[in-house]
Amino acid sequence: MMKKIFVSIFAFTLYSMGSLHAQNATEIIKKADDKMRGTTSQGKMTMTVIRPGWSRTVSMKTWSKGSDFSLIFITAPAKEKGQAFLKRKTEMWNWVPTIQRMIKIPPSMMMQSWMGSDFTNDDLLKESSIVVDYTHKIIGSETIAGLDCYKIELTPKEDAPVVWGKIISWVSKKSFNTMKTEYYDEDGYLVNIETASNIKKMDDRVIPTRFEIVPVEKKGHKTVLEFTSFQFNKPINDNFFSQQNMKKIR
Repeated sequence: MMKKIFVSIFAFTLYSMGSLHAQNATEIIKKADDKMRGTTSQGKMTMTVIRPGWSRTVSMKTWSKGSDFSLIFITAPAKEKGQAFLKRKTEMWNWVPTIQRMIKIPPSMMMQSWMGSDFTNDDLLKESSIVVDYTHKIIGSETIAGLDCYKIELTPKEDAPVVWGKIISWVSKKSFNTMKTEYYDEDGYLVNIETASNIKKMDDRVIPTRFEIVPVEKKGHKTVLEFTSFQFNKPINDNFFSQQNMKKIR
C-alpha cells in the first residue's frame, strides 16, 4: 500500500513539474512577445535586402495594436513609396497607389516573400500568434550573443493558422528579449535563421533593434530589419486600421 502511495505521489509530482514547465515556457514567450508589441506600437524602420551582387533598402512606417491590427506604409524608395499593407483581424490587404488598386492577400500567400525580402507576409503582418497558436516547451539553456537564454520549442496547435511546422526560440532570461529564432517547415527542415542584436532603449523599454534573417539554403541571401524609432502603448483607435486610411496615410 505504501509503495502504491509513493508511486502515485511521485507520478503526480512529475506531472505537476511538467505542467509548470509548460506554463513557464508559455509565460516566457508571452513576455517576450508583449515586450516587442506593447499594447500598441508605432515607429520607423528600414529593411535591407541583400543578394549576391546587389542590395536595396526599403524605408517604412509601422503601426500595430495587439495581434489583430497592423499597418505598414512604405516611404522609400520612390518606386514603392505610398504602398500600404493592412492586417485587420483575419483580413489582409495591400494598397498599390501606382495602379490605384486594393489587393486582398489570401491566407495561402502568407509564406510568400514580403516585397522581395527573406521575410514572409506572415512575418511582417503577423497573421499567426506565437502565444495563442503554438504550444511551448523549454528544451534547454544556451548562451546567445553573450546572454543566458531559454531555448524554447514552439509546436503549432492542431488547425492553427500557422505557416511553420516548428519554431525554436532563444529568449534571454533576464530581459526576455528573443535573441535567435529558427523556423522549420512541416517536414522538419530548417528554413530560416533570425538573429537579433543592437540592444538599446526604445521609448520605455530596452529591446533588440536589428534583426537579420538568413535562408539556410540560399547562399548570399540575407535581409536586415532595423528599428529607427519606436513608441509603445500610445492609444490608437481601431478605425485607424482601415482601407480608407491606407490610401491617405503619410
